[in-house]
Amino acid sequence: MQVEGEFFANSRLQYLMFDELKNHCKFTGQGGFLPAVKQIANVAALPGIVKRSIALPDVHSGYGFAIGNMAAFDMDNPEAILSPGGVGFDINCGVRLLRTNLFEKDIQPVKEQLTQTLFNHIPVGVGSKGMIPMNARDLEEALEMGMDWSLREGYIWAEDKEHCEEYGRMLQADPTKVSARAKKRGLPQLGTLGAGNHYAEIQVVDEIYNKQAAKRMGIDEPGQVCVMIHCGSRGLGHQVATDALTEMERAMKRDQIKVNDRQLACARINSEEGQNYLKAMAAAANYAWVNRSSMTFLCRQAFAKIFQSTPDDLDMHMIYDVSHNIAKIEQHMVDGKLKTLMMHRKGATRAFPPNHPLIPVDYQLTGQPVLIGGTMGTCSYVLTGTEKGMSRTFGTTCHGAGRAYSRAKSRRNLDYMAVLDDLKAKGISIRVASPKLVMEEAPESYKNVTDVVNTCHGAGISDKCIKLRPIAVIKG
Repeated sequence: MQVEGEFFANSRLQYLMFDELKNHCKFTGQGGFLPAVKQIANVAALPGIVKRSIALPDVHSGYGFAIGNMAAFDMDNPEAILSPGGVGFDINCGVRLLRTNLFEKDIQPVKEQLTQTLFNHIPVGVGSKGMIPMNARDLEEALEMGMDWSLREGYIWAEDKEHCEEYGRMLQADPTKVSARAKKRGLPQLGTLGAGNHYAEIQVVDEIYNKQAAKRMGIDEPGQVCVMIHCGSRGLGHQVATDALTEMERAMKRDQIKVNDRQLACARINSEEGQNYLKAMAAAANYAWVNRSSMTFLCRQAFAKIFQSTPDDLDMHMIYDVSHNIAKIEQHMVDGKLKTLMMHRKGATRAFPPNHPLIPVDYQLTGQPVLIGGTMGTCSYVLTGTEKGMSRTFGTTCHGAGRAYSRAKSRRNLDYMAVLDDLKAKGISIRVASPKLVMEEAPESYKNVTDVVNTCHGAGISDKCIKLRPIAVIKG
């Protein structure tokens, strides 16, 4: 290993991590991903890594990097690498939160009607096709421009860009580096939620831990209604990652790059393959922001229809949009020196502190909002970034609950109707395209998101601000 590996956990989360390792040792040779503990160590052995291979409390095994693993690589080191396994197949999977001036009492009389309207407005499920008109030229422009395209086309408000990581556009994006197959997959899917753990939720503010920070976000009191959207770059991002892995396997042979796991296929950052991936990944990230922006437009239209008002009168402003599957160039202090680093955040969220130049003016005094989505039927959180997080984890914190059990195990062990009955008992309306998804995404399949958030808060790498609970869920 080039550096140490480190993970944040309480006793319950630690047990799940080591239980995963123990089960792997019992049934070795059966394929699948390595356990997260081994993946953290393998990342720590990659060329050019600095400080530590860091895993957040929601960490679990994934392709190459564990999901919930972040690592930084020194751009001044010619051996330093860039790995698609450190970003993930769903490039710029992320979370967006909208506020409203509505309260739970306003929603309850029309909750089922509103839930159905959202389900009708937002295409969901595997293979779903978008309602946003787009041709090949539009796609090229969206890949290059990100949310600037959405603004030009009238799908977002100007201030939405200000409340988005990277202002909704990665300038390195080069659509010519995105394959024709990736574009073919992405063209019909813009403005769609997809499947898996992606969702749109109507949520209610349950608790406020930091009134000053919440007020800056437009959250005044418990009971206020918000909308959370969780999705990514759909088939386009998946194809960009697949294409890059093939190229990078060739680059590794040429440059004699040694890794402990072939899923960590990589290339030197400044190689042709490394730069091609960075440009294509940035284009896929821009696509994901346009995708979430398109669904923001559809959400606003659905609320306006039900409440016979306008999105502006309903105060449907965007609180923030965060990415949790992305690689970016950032500057950080390492051993007392300012270094330019290639940050890999896979299943991990940027969490910059107060007064950081890369967060909006609105949040300069409070720190960047960090959106932590829960599982189907459980609470979500808004955190804020801290100075301690900048020094401990390069301004990075968790991204969600993190899986405790595989999708296959969830399908075997859980009953579809029992999960739905439990949601109904909690007063949660649900619309889902695929019944099997209900078992895969049931709360029992995931770690306890409150454990994850409290661990980050206790470690000081992010601070709790707002707790949200769902009252309606839309899933693929």
